[in-house]
Amino acid sequence: REWYGYHFPELIKIVSENYTYCRLAKFIGNRKELSEESLEGLEEIVMDSAKAQAILEASRSSMGMDISPLDLINIESFSSRVISLSEYRKGLQEYLRSKMSQVAPSLSALIGEVVGARLISHAGSLTNLAKYPASTVQILGAEKALFRALKTRGNTPKYGLIFHSTFIGRAAAKNKGRISRYLANKCTIASRIDCFSEVPTSVFGDKLREQVEERLAFYETGEPPRKNLEVMKEAMVEASEVVAEVKRKLEKKEKKKKKREKRRLEALAAAAEENSLLETEENDVEPKKKKKKKKQQEEADSEPEAASEPEENGLEEEALPKKKRKLAAEAEPEEEEKKKKKKKKKEKARDSEED
Repeated sequence: REWYGYHFPELIKIVSENYTYCRLAKFIGNRKELSEESLEGLEEIVMDSAKAQAILEASRSSMGMDISPLDLINIESFSSRVISLSEYRKGLQEYLRSKMSQVAPSLSALIGEVVGARLISHAGSLTNLAKYPASTVQILGAEKALFRALKTRGNTPKYGLIFHSTFIGRAAAKNKGRISRYLANKCTIASRIDCFSEVPTSVFGDKLREQVEERLAFYETGEPPRKNLEVMKEAMVEASEVVAEVKRKLEKKEKKKKKREKRRLEALAAAAEENSLLETEENDVEPKKKKKKKKQQEEADSEPEAASEPEENGLEEEALPKKKRKLAAEAEPEEEEKKKKKKKKKEKARDSEED
C-alpha cells in the first residue's frame, strides 16, 4: 500500500482489503495505461461494477506521481508474492476445516477449527486432550503465567488458548473468568465424545455451543438456561438419527465397492479365458502349417518323377517343360544313329555266317 500509494493513492480509499488491493495493483500496474478495455478485468477482481468504474475514473484524475518501470517490476513481484501467500493460507484453512470435521467435529463445532486444532496440538493428541480435566483445559497454553503466579503467590490465569474463541471476547469483563470456566467444561465433554464415539458427529458440538450461548445470555439478561440433561437427551436422539444415516451411506458405498470389485474380477477372468483360447488356437495352427509345408515339399520332390513318366509312357510333349523338351529333341537323332549302326553290325555278322 505504501509503495503503490505514491503512484495511485486513491485506490486505498476505494479498496480496503489487502488481498484484493494486491491483485488490483498487479493488474493495473501503471495507472496511465488503464482504459475502458480493462474494465471487465477490474470487475472480475472487485466483483462490483460500480467500484470498477470508480477505480477507472480515479486513475484518470489521480494525484499520484509517475512511476519508473523498475519500481513497477518490484511492486508487481511483491504483490504476486502476497497473493500466493494469501492463497496458500486459504488452502491451509480449507485443509484444517476438512481434517477437523473428520477428527473432532464436536470440538470444532463448539469452539472453532483453529482453536480446537491448537488445543489438540498443545495436548499432543485428541486422546490426551480427552484425558485432561476441565481446569487443565482452561489454562492450556498459559503455563508460564501459571507457574509465575504460583511462584510469586499472585493471581493464577483465567484462560489460555481458549481466550481466542469468540465467547470470551463477547463476555463482559467481570464474566470472562466464569464463561472461560464453563467453556473449558464443555470443551472437555466435546473432546471426550469425539475421542470415544464410533461414528463422530457434530450434533453434540452444536448443542454444547447453544448451551454456551444460553449461559452468555444468562449473564447479560438473567434468563435461566436449559438444564444439561434436557440438552443431552435431545442431542442423543438427533445423533442416533445422524449415525444411522451415516451407517446407511457407508453400507451403500461398501456394496458399490464390492460390486465394482466383482465386475473387475469377472473381467479379468474373461480376459484370461480369451488369452488361453488364443494360445490353444495358435498351438493348433502351427502343426497344420508344418503339415502343409511337408506336403508341398513332397509334391515338389514328386514333380520330376511325374515329369519323366509321360516320356516313358509316350504321352504328349506339352506336359514337359521347355528345357526338357529341348534335351529330348537333341537326344533323338543320336539314338537313331546308334540303332542304325547296330543293325549294320548285325547284317554283317549274318553275311559272314552264311559265307
